[in-house]
Amino acid sequence: MRVLCLHGKGTSAKVFESQTSNIRSQLSIGNVQFDFVNGPNETTAAPGVDMFYQPPYYGFWEKATLEAVLKAVDWLKEYIAKKGPYDVVMSFSQGSIVASSLLLLHQKESPDQPPPFKAGIFICGASSLRVLEALGFNITQEALARDEASVDALTKQADVSSIMSQGAERWKGDSFMQGRSEEEVRDEFQGPFKIQIPTVHVYGAKDPRLGASLQLAGLCESKNRRCYSHQGGHEIPRTSNVTAMITDMVEWALEFAE
Repeated sequence: MRVLCLHGKGTSAKVFESQTSNIRSQLSIGNVQFDFVNGPNETTAAPGVDMFYQPPYYGFWEKATLEAVLKAVDWLKEYIAKKGPYDVVMSFSQGSIVASSLLLLHQKESPDQPPPFKAGIFICGASSLRVLEALGFNITQEALARDEASVDALTKQADVSSIMSQGAERWKGDSFMQGRSEEEVRDEFQGPFKIQIPTVHVYGAKDPRLGASLQLAGLCESKNRRCYSHQGGHEIPRTSNVTAMITDMVEWALEFAE
């Protein structure tokens, strides 16, 4: 079984490999090959990343315009055509936007063809609101503004000064959920279809991008998804209990893909 692994903005394949090492080491399913790939564009480090990991750093775009996201999706299609096929995609943050955009575009353009993956694992994930808008989903200007504000909040909470002065206390959660329940946020975006493959959604209760992760979960068929909220921020905590929970969910996705 082959798993394609897509990292977050301003990190790298090596960073994502390190971030998921505890999870992968505890898998009971054998014969799983994880392919960690660098994004197509070399860039600066994401806030706080250069404290722990050496360059180079990569990303899929600098500004998340519709054109930039579609270009990244085309790059991913070409990569899969050359290096694939893959059974599962596992992604973090910006990598999840690329993966979910590919799956949604496939659902729109080729609904009668097998999807590019049999299962998806999204960690601190999100979707592209511009892609959703182009696909016919109802995306309000308020939602677009809220999404941009949550990205700004993540940048501030994850930077070096916040890490040095506040440590784990720097994560303040998503104030842009504005008192809405998780269920309300998951159901916010209504459109003509959903991602049908089994999906796993892992997100942090204190992540300023929590709302974006919940919205992505809502774009996936409810009967085929599993969700887990840890108590951290925009990260993959390495505590034993969190690792065990995420590992269990990853195994669930891998079993579907076998």
